[in-house]
Amino acid sequence: MNMQSLMAQAQKVQRDLERANQEIEKTIFIGENEAVKVEVTGKNVVSKIEIKDEQLLSDKELLQDMIVVAANKALEQIVKMKSEKLGKYTGGLGGLF
Repeated sequence: MNMQSLMAQAQKVQRDLERANQEIEKTIFIGENEAVKVEVTGKNVVSKIEIKDEQLLSDKELLQDMIVVAANKALEQIVKMKSEKLGKYTGGLGGLF
């Protein structure tokens, strides 16, 4: 394999990685349970929290726990999508992407 071909292949992989990463960043991930719904962008930014069960407003600690659980579900989805979409390019480079 010549150097020019190798460089072209590397540039293609880089473009594919960038495209996949942009797709992830534009995606909204939703974590929810019976009490709350949390939306997180692919950039790991919480964009919305919805309280679905207003009875929880009187139980601050339970509400906080439910928000944490829902947010973590959304964040797990981001990790999973990154692994699926970027893992084939990174070849097991772990959390670098």
